[in-house]
Amino acid sequence: MEDKLSQEELIPARFGGRDNDSSSYERSKVAVIPVPYGRTVSYRKGTENGPRAIIEASSNLELFDEELGKDTYRVGIHTVPELLVQNLAPEEMISQVEKKTAAIVKDSRLPVIIGGEHSVTIGAVKALLKTYKDMSVLYLDAHYDLRDTYNGSKFSHACVARRLAETCRVTIVGSRSISKEEKGFLSNPNISTFNVYDILDIPNWKEKIREALSDNVYISIDLDVFDPSIMPSVGTPEPGGLGWYDILELLRYITEYKNITGFDVVELSPIRDMVSPDFMAAKLIYRLLGYNFLLSERKVVQKKEAEAQKKDANGQKKEASGPKKDTDSQKKEAGAS
Repeated sequence: MEDKLSQEELIPARFGGRDNDSSSYERSKVAVIPVPYGRTVSYRKGTENGPRAIIEASSNLELFDEELGKDTYRVGIHTVPELLVQNLAPEEMISQVEKKTAAIVKDSRLPVIIGGEHSVTIGAVKALLKTYKDMSVLYLDAHYDLRDTYNGSKFSHACVARRLAETCRVTIVGSRSISKEEKGFLSNPNISTFNVYDILDIPNWKEKIREALSDNVYISIDLDVFDPSIMPSVGTPEPGGLGWYDILELLRYITEYKNITGFDVVELSPIRDMVSPDFMAAKLIYRLLGYNFLLSERKVVQKKEAEAQKKDANGQKKEASGPKKDTDSQKKEAGAS
C-alpha cells in the first residue's frame, strides 16, 4: 500500500482530469504551475491547499465549453508538478516561481499559476517582464495590496501590488478595502484603480480599464474579488464583491483587445465539504483559457479579413484613379495639337 501511494505522489495531478488527453508538454500551449504557499496569510489559513483543490475540482469540468462552443482543452493544457515551496521564505518562493515561469515562457507556453497566496504573482511578473518590457498587470482583488510592509515582510500578500508597481503599471479592479497608508500611495503614476464604486458609477468601466492597460497584459485574480456569497473560501473575504458574470464579461472584453502574457488565480483557502468554490475557481481558469486562445483565433481571422478588405479598397481606388490619368493625358495631347 505504501509503495502504491509513493507512486501516485510521483504522478502530477492533471488540470482537466483524465479526459484531458491533450496534456503532454510537447503538444501543449499552456503550462499550469501549482504553487502551494501560505506563509504570509494573515487571517484565514489554508491557501497552500488551494492548488490541489482546484486541480481535483477540474477533473469534474465539462471540457466542452458551453459559452464558446468548443473543446478548450484541445489547445493543450499541461500541468507541471507542484513547486516544493511550502517551507521557503517568501523571497525564496518568489525566486522559484520566477525560474519556473521563465522556463515555461522560454518554451513558448502560456504560464498559468495556481496559488497559493497572492505573493506568488511577484515571481511570475518578474519573469515575464524580461520578455514583455511594456507589460502591465490587470489586478483583480478586494484589497489594494499597496502596503510597503505587513507583519514585518515586504513580500506579504498585503504588499503584492506595491511590489509590482515598482517595475510595471498595475490596474487594480474590484477593490473595496483600503488602509490609510495605501490611500496615500494611490497617486503613484504606475497605479490605476477601479474600485466597486467606480464600476457602479461608470457606465463604460470596461473601456476605461482597457485604456489603462498596455498591449501586453498579465492577469492576476485574487478570488476575494468575487462576492463572498459565491466565493467564501478565501483568506480575507470582503462583502460587496463582483459577480461571476461581471468578471467573465471583463475578462472576455480584455482578451479581445490585449495580448495575454499569462495569468494566475490565487488565494483559494478550501473549506472542508464545500466544493463549489473549488469548482468555480477551476472553471474560471478554464473559461479564461478559452477566451484567450479561442477568441484569439477569431481575432486572427478578423485581422486577415480586415487586411483583405483594406487591400480590396486600395485596389478599387487605383482602378478609380486610372481613367483620370488617361483623361489628363488626353487633355495634354489635345493642347499640344
